[in-house]
Amino acid sequence: MRESGILMPVSSLPGPYGIGCFGKEAEKFVDFLAKAGQKIWQILPLSPTGYGDSPYQSCSAFAGNPYFIDLDALKADGLLTAAQLKAESWGEDPLEVDYGTLYTSRYKVLREAYAAWRKQCAGVHGCAYYYPDDYYAFALENESWLEDYALYMALKTTHEMKSWAAWPREYRLRDAGALERFRAENEEEIGFWKFLQYEFTRQWKKLKAYANEKGIQVLGDIPIYVSADSVDAWVGGPLFELDSDGGFARVAGCPPDYFSADGQLWGNPLYNWPYHHKTGYAWWIERVRHALGIYDLLRIDHFRGFDTYWAIPADSPTAKTGKWENGPGMDLFRALEAALGKLPIIAEDLGELFPSVRELLADSGFPGMKVLQFAFGSGDNEYLPHNHVKNSVVYPGTHDNTTLADWWENGANDKEKAHVAKYLHLTPCRPTAKEVAAVKTDEARIALLRAALASVADRTIIPMADWLGLGAEAHLNTPGRLGGNWTWRAKAGFDTAALADEILAECEVVCRA
Repeated sequence: MRESGILMPVSSLPGPYGIGCFGKEAEKFVDFLAKAGQKIWQILPLSPTGYGDSPYQSCSAFAGNPYFIDLDALKADGLLTAAQLKAESWGEDPLEVDYGTLYTSRYKVLREAYAAWRKQCAGVHGCAYYYPDDYYAFALENESWLEDYALYMALKTTHEMKSWAAWPREYRLRDAGALERFRAENEEEIGFWKFLQYEFTRQWKKLKAYANEKGIQVLGDIPIYVSADSVDAWVGGPLFELDSDGGFARVAGCPPDYFSADGQLWGNPLYNWPYHHKTGYAWWIERVRHALGIYDLLRIDHFRGFDTYWAIPADSPTAKTGKWENGPGMDLFRALEAALGKLPIIAEDLGELFPSVRELLADSGFPGMKVLQFAFGSGDNEYLPHNHVKNSVVYPGTHDNTTLADWWENGANDKEKAHVAKYLHLTPCRPTAKEVAAVKTDEARIALLRAALASVADRTIIPMADWLGLGAEAHLNTPGRLGGNWTWRAKAGFDTAALADEILAECEVVCRA
């Protein structure tokens, strides 16, 4: 196996409604991938965005993001009109997602679509409402999470989208009688959130099937943790570390590293791993089974947390006060493979790696990640291309890194630039400072892309922004920074035939197409 792919978030696709979606531009991008000889489309989590507009801080580990529903498809189904879509603001800049504006406009038209759908279904077969057969099939197939999710979102809506921890006690503690009364009084609102998941699933399955028919596998992404403000945390109880009052005892993060001198305080609840072991990892089996029903390949973020994880007291203001704890290790993955078979998982094995983390990766058999932006800072390290291994995936950078162009111009120091220049033969082996300074950004970018493609690694994944030669404007996420992330969108027409030909030619040279 020797193949390549492109990292392109759905949110970053162009389109008229404020954010990328599952519509014509997505199909056009699939066509582009096929023309470019690519075999993998890597995306970010498809789950609803949460705190900080992050797809890694979602209100559900199972639900899909309603923002990705194609509004033109709803219009074609008679659920929306052109006038309704034209009446809304979708943001001032087509190259940037305005999440504040998007929240208001998207949900307004989605509620209008739901009202039209309910009207279509009213009185069918003599019933008050009779929905399409595939809706009932969808609801039955996903009932293990859908009912709780729809109830949770209806409660959030009723309580001005506040975290469940701020709800009245009877809802916060899931009093059965109170929840039953709420269900009876809010059937239509609960139905709205089910409708969104139905449309999301219907449209995504169509798009994924289109990609698969073109020979493109979808590489999805799931965070290791769930958000504190999530239905999973609300209903999970003993799945998580709890204190004597039923609150979260400790939360997740990571110690000081390349991205943050203070570490990162994520705030996610930590798993009660002994309880998961006791249940045979039933929740994890359900989660991974669901994910593999959505994606062809699965990247698990923060893989090292399955070996050892950084546990921070819930009341701590920084991540510095955390300590390392032992995770489930191979016990979890043996349970997953016993239930689900061989797992098509890619492990995000970045960060501070203990020998035990490396041992876990080796024992799992999962490919790890090699990031070229980490390669040129010091000595003979594992990220330098000559140290890559076959069972791995090489990236110029991830969603947390800036683009190659911006890294070369603003991120890499003089020592790193000199190392790149001589390693990739852009200068003599002992270059002067003047010779290094003469290396143009685009020259360095192309050389790094070629190094990634030429790696012995089975797979190479290149961010779309790096093929486009974009700068800091396309940096998806700066870890530790709240706000201003996940906003980049590509220009309409970015996926040209000429660029596809260029990518194909580059990949053919090293037998990746």
